[in-house]
Amino acid sequence: MAGDDLQMLEGTVARVNSAIIELGIRDDMRDVIIEPWRELTTSLPVLMDDGTVKVFKGYRSQHNAARGPFKGGIRFHPAADLSHTRALAMLMTFKSALVNIPFGGAKGGVQVDPNQLSERELIALTRRYTRSINHVLGVSRDIPAPDLGTNSQTMAWIMDEYSAIHGYTPGIVTGKPVELGGSEGRSEAPGRGAAIVSRMAAQDLEIGGESPTVIVQGYGQVGSSAARKFVEDGARVVAVSDVAGGLYNSKGLDIPELDRLLSEGGRLSESRDGEQVSNDELLGLQADVLVPAAIEDVITTDNASDIKARLVVEGANQPVTVGADAILADRGVTVVPDILANAGGVVVSYFEWAQNIQQFKWKLERVNDELESIMETAYRATYKHSQQHGTRMRAAAFNIAVGRVMRAIDLRGFLK
Repeated sequence: MAGDDLQMLEGTVARVNSAIIELGIRDDMRDVIIEPWRELTTSLPVLMDDGTVKVFKGYRSQHNAARGPFKGGIRFHPAADLSHTRALAMLMTFKSALVNIPFGGAKGGVQVDPNQLSERELIALTRRYTRSINHVLGVSRDIPAPDLGTNSQTMAWIMDEYSAIHGYTPGIVTGKPVELGGSEGRSEAPGRGAAIVSRMAAQDLEIGGESPTVIVQGYGQVGSSAARKFVEDGARVVAVSDVAGGLYNSKGLDIPELDRLLSEGGRLSESRDGEQVSNDELLGLQADVLVPAAIEDVITTDNASDIKARLVVEGANQPVTVGADAILADRGVTVVPDILANAGGVVVSYFEWAQNIQQFKWKLERVNDELESIMETAYRATYKHSQQHGTRMRAAAFNIAVGRVMRAIDLRGFLK
């Protein structure tokens, strides 16, 4: 078990434990809430292009389905393992509960670098993984989605393989291409959701006035969508970054021009719109809002003291470690937690799932309006709880989410 993955799992469990104590839930119910309902580990033999057979490891952790079918992404990454998958599945349970949609939490992973596989090899691996876990999937049982290293094309292959076994089933995955039953606005939803709650938090904290300055660390699908929404709402995005480094302009970057450059195969390092900075330097730049939107454990005890932003909004899953969380709190920095900030993806996945069941497509305007309504409601509930109980936003979010899961367990009479 990798150290970082163990730290992530322990951090997630610690936050849930705190909510259990705060809510006065009986000690003997702790494992009912924390332990996964089912986990699967599978070996995935794939015939490679050179004629050899390579065996990959795959996982699916189904954490809790008290409030609805399991829901969660599938990650293709070399570091994917069961402990990492388990932590992300647990986060998804409480993310769904916080935004009050009828899903539980799950996560899947395959230990692979998808960039090292040909398209044929990637298709073969995806189909093998789908066949290996198809018996635990279902439109009313467990609905996967894209995550790191997977995308809408991956979901199309999963849908096709599952449909070959069970009959045409577009609702078995979300995040599909629109042509195959995917929802308008799904790919942009995690970033849009993060920008929506950032705007509301900045207003409540009276940060930045009408045009707060924003740093987006990780200019991938989530980060770029967030940046576009920030600009749409009148904010100034002063810095962005990718794995190779960052770009900074105190007057605000030209996001449409940056997107054009990247769409044509360019890189951030080729832009002349600002000065080049390292990823470490970017986190410590002056701005009102910092959105870490790339990977886990970006803000740690080593660099938390360097953060100058007054508001940190977790666009990625657990980008702030438990130790860094405490340092930021002591310094008066507000952190909007991942289970709220990046919930936009699962919200629009819910819309896509509903559209597939109804066989009725929504227009983009409706998707975005409904997303904004749900994110605003969840933010307001979390902020109100934090103010009434004198807690940080993360504690408030977990208190609400754990309470909703516990209520569902009670109402369904699982232990009676």
